[in-house]
Amino acid sequence: MRKSDAVLALDGVGSAKEKALKRLGIRTIEELINHFPRNYEERRLVNSLREVQDGESVSFEGLVVEEFRTAQVRGGLKLTKGKAASGSVVVDITFFNQPYIANSLKYGESYIFYGKIQQSGRRFQMTNPYFEESAKREFVEGIVPIYPLTSGMTQLTLSRLIRQSLLKLGAQEETLPDELIQQCCLMDLEKAYQNIHSPIDWEALGKAKHRLVFEELLCLSLGLVRLRNCRKQTGAVAYAFNDLTGFMSALPFSPTKAQINAIEDIARDVQLEVPMNRLLQGDVGSGKTVVATAGIYLTWKQGLQSAFMVPTDILARQHYKTLQELLKSYDIRIGLLTASLTAKEKREVKEKLKCGEIDLLIGTHAILSDAVQFANLSFVVTDEQHRFGVEQRASLLEKAGKERRPHVLVMSATPIPRTMALIIYGDLELSVLDQKPKNRKEVKTYLIGEDKRKRLNRFIDAQIDDGHGVYIVCPMVDESDTMELKSVLQYGAHLQESVFPHRTLAVLHGKLKAKEKETIMQGFMNREIDILVSTTVIEVGVDVPHASLMVIENADRFGLSQLHQLRGRVGRGEQQSYCVLLSESASQQSRERLKALVGSNDGFQLAEEDLKQRGPGDFFGARQHGLPSLKVSNLVDDMDVLAQARQVAIQICEEDSDLSQAKYSGLKRKVQVLFDEYGDSFN
Repeated sequence: MRKSDAVLALDGVGSAKEKALKRLGIRTIEELINHFPRNYEERRLVNSLREVQDGESVSFEGLVVEEFRTAQVRGGLKLTKGKAASGSVVVDITFFNQPYIANSLKYGESYIFYGKIQQSGRRFQMTNPYFEESAKREFVEGIVPIYPLTSGMTQLTLSRLIRQSLLKLGAQEETLPDELIQQCCLMDLEKAYQNIHSPIDWEALGKAKHRLVFEELLCLSLGLVRLRNCRKQTGAVAYAFNDLTGFMSALPFSPTKAQINAIEDIARDVQLEVPMNRLLQGDVGSGKTVVATAGIYLTWKQGLQSAFMVPTDILARQHYKTLQELLKSYDIRIGLLTASLTAKEKREVKEKLKCGEIDLLIGTHAILSDAVQFANLSFVVTDEQHRFGVEQRASLLEKAGKERRPHVLVMSATPIPRTMALIIYGDLELSVLDQKPKNRKEVKTYLIGEDKRKRLNRFIDAQIDDGHGVYIVCPMVDESDTMELKSVLQYGAHLQESVFPHRTLAVLHGKLKAKEKETIMQGFMNREIDILVSTTVIEVGVDVPHASLMVIENADRFGLSQLHQLRGRVGRGEQQSYCVLLSESASQQSRERLKALVGSNDGFQLAEEDLKQRGPGDFFGARQHGLPSLKVSNLVDDMDVLAQARQVAIQICEEDSDLSQAKYSGLKRKVQVLFDEYGDSFN
């Protein structure tokens, strides 16, 4: 059997099981053996149940001494009950809504049962235990893997299929060179797969996991190192001018030390013939736009064009006004291109851009249209980098022409721990804005329950009386039958009719057309709207200096980083601003998470906490952040392995940048497989 074979080649896999496996993302034998356990249970077989503590999970061998029968009780619930004897102890065993069990457990036969024992006096009970015939004992003793499942697939079936696959594959070809295995004290690949799925003991499991984690992170690191090297081989325009003295002195404020450092990074990068590829990471309100403007200024002085791409129409128009103000001292011709422009307006912008009559184009995804052609694009800025897919970013870069690449600055207001940033944007250099302008007051944050609702409403009224705007954020657009969450539509109507009939209120959500969103947002910015009830569509970038209060309903339903982003919509002016988190959650974890937000305005600190609590999958969200999906590694727990893997990857690429040597052929294939989803090729 080969790893590329379809799962249908396995004994016991028909169309139903094939569909179930496909729902787990498993189509081939290779994908099956790379479906790793999410957890493990140590199932201890006890000789005497009298030695077991109440509530302890154990395995015991029992003889069925009372037939299992099914009875229907109130509410349509079906109970299947019987008894099994283990020595002098008789255990009452109950299954809920599993009537077929009555035919599986036969009177007078011996089985191994695994589950949680409950004791009440001399009575022993077990509910919904896992069981096997005593003669088989496949899944009831030792360290048992627990896999992610889907409907139509059980733990036992999946485990058997994986074991069958490993048996039929036989000896597996190594992907790492022998000297690397010895140098890093790694378990060989075949043993690693055996022990990740069927560990002989905890030590062997640890070594197996370390081997597979190392290999996966090595492949990730190799891909990113090679990606960076490949991009450096493409030429870029080296700017002859990088004097920013005039630009800095013309700014209407004194930049922070962090901004100055980032601007110097850019000025140094654009002097090289290697394309700049830099991530500018800064907390909300840290002044990323000013840093980007410095690069645009240098590009204009060189007689070249810049592009500034943002995810939304509102944000594009905001940047258009901001950059006009920042660059008003210079004869820089700025164009705006969004989907909401008329056909005539779009045509005029495209013609001027192609003829070189526009120096800076600000726009949304509309910039990516094939009809958009630059005369000499040399500097590209993308704001909220993670909102754009890999292919979208690549198509923008290609507009500089095939002969050269533009210098690229990607900006993100989503604080990501530095170690994570090196992975998610592993092919970029990193500049961090970890300071805020001096005139910014910290937003005061409070966590309250429904019992403080009337007091909150009075506070909202007081803020509006003082001339300030108020955001109220809800997690849903429509009412839900399954979750009691504040719905933006129904809740907005309730607030207008029953709570704030004397105020001007508007509702903003993602299902509105771009023109409608723009009109509402403009009304809020012009103080024509007092209260904006919104979904998280206002999360990114929109600047309303007079907004002083952010109220977040059902705050426990949001991640820490997202809450911090929402909080960043206020505190943009000189007045004191506030963020009020409303939650009735009884979950201790949710309360601790919200208290962390109350106690800190440091987005990077909160990002670390969010990453620990929710893990990298939820933290980074969709794959188009650019991070290839990992099967066995955890970027929180495995940072030490990652550091080792990165160092080894650099050494390998210094020795063999193309991985063309025979000893690296297996590694090269795995790097390619890992990065197929990423959108880059390493062949």
